[in-house]
Amino acid sequence: YNLMEAVNMKRFFIISALLIFISSSLIYSQDSIEVFSKLTDEDIELNLLEGVKSDNLGLKVSAAYFLGERKSQKSVIPLMKILREDKSPEARIMAALSLFKIGDERGLFAVKQAIKFDDNDQVKKMCEILTQMGRR
Repeated sequence: YNLMEAVNMKRFFIISALLIFISSSLIYSQDSIEVFSKLTDEDIELNLLEGVKSDNLGLKVSAAYFLGERKSQKSVIPLMKILREDKSPEARIMAALSLFKIGDERGLFAVKQAIKFDDNDQVKKMCEILTQMGRR
């Protein structure tokens, strides 16, 4: 009989802990939704522009990607700087792709220049492909 009570008590505590965890998670996620719903397009763009300045390669590449998806005119100069100066071929390729998506003449010119002057064959090839796609 005592063993049965102990098992039931253990189940009660486990279920109670799970309910507390689930309800606190729901409350936290509701707060997160409120915070994110208040962000404006300008806030998002400014955060992405900060992201392309990061030393973290993943953050930089992701921010560059989303700036291209958003066709951010404010990002043309920072993306051109990445294409011209960044050590990472991955970052330069993403900058070229985003500049192509944005379609600004300055960025498209920078992509064409990278075909001639970039020291990485993969970057050159991607810029060449993007330039050919632009001619169609």
